Amino acid sequence: MLLAFSWLTVLPLRPGRVDAAAARRAITVAPLVGVVLGLLVAAVLQGVHGLLGGFLCVGLVALATRGMHLDGLADTVDGLGCYGPPERALAVMKDGGVGAFAVVALIVVLGLQAVALATVHWGAVVLAFAVGRASFSWCCRRGLPAARPDGLGALVAGSQTVYVAAGWFVFLTVAAIPVVPDRLWAGPLAVVVAACVLVVFTAHIRRRLGGITGDVLGAACELTVTAALVVCALASG
Repeated sequence: MLLAFSWLTVLPLRPGRVDAAAARRAITVAPLVGVVLGLLVAAVLQGVHGLLGGFLCVGLVALATRGMHLDGLADTVDGLGCYGPPERALAVMKDGGVGAFAVVALIVVLGLQAVALATVHWGAVVLAFAVGRASFSWCCRRGLPAARPDGLGALVAGSQTVYVAAGWFVFLTVAAIPVVPDRLWAGPLAVVVAACVLVVFTAHIRRRLGGITGDVLGAACELTVTAALVVCALASG
């Protein structure tokens, strides 16, 4: 748990030795980090309402997570948008520059999140952030290799069983029933839609890159958070 919070937040924690076993456990419990972040955002939204609160919380989450998931989204989109073999795409991702694809992706994703956060119930906020971190287990499931021999992707790739990866989404689907008052179907639908987005995304990543990287994990998180929030917002409106 200490390693999960150390990796996924700005908290100055000392998790101790970081090896494959510790990394596997950190990925497994990552949705609990999402719950904490979601509760923080929900608390802020109780005091600052509307679009102002939505945009404020988008910035707050970026600060709380060191912006690394957004950075992963930007790098991944730029890599997928370039021509050439997987080696070329991975080189673009590793370069760290921000291209046109990345700019558009960040504007769309952050805009959707801000608007959705301004309208949804606090339970939907917590759900969406938990779903985003549950995406790590699916990305790191056995059978999906790392795209590079080094980096975070190589450390955590294949570390999760399919049962753990799917189990989190089953649990969250059930837990999502009350998050949209008067529309008990909306929360579970949000989890299912986010899961479908994740399955399609990781399938494309496997075809295009050959496996996952740390950037891919960040992109998966942002995409699933956005999908869950948008579904809940549409159901609430």
